[in-house]
Amino acid sequence: MSEPKAPKIEFPCDYVIKVIGNSAPDFVEFVVEVVEQHAPGIREEHISVNRSSNGRFSSVQLTIVATGEPQLKALFEDLKASGRVHMVL
Repeated sequence: MSEPKAPKIEFPCDYVIKVIGNSAPDFVEFVVEVVEQHAPGIREEHISVNRSSNGRFSSVQLTIVATGEPQLKALFEDLKASGRVHMVL
């Protein structure tokens, strides 16, 4: 059997990213700053934040305009390389 292919994304498009890391007073600002380097122009209404029930973790969900695979790959790598991010979805 052949491997199923991932769905093809047509760029540019709106793209939702969820970033999970340890809660900190500046975590949301940090995530937005990194994302802005790769996808400038994020609007406040496209950012939502959730904290875990015990307050240990935060998730930041953002909608960006994705321009291509290289942009998304660089964005994911920069977030993960920071050491502050546990997961990027």
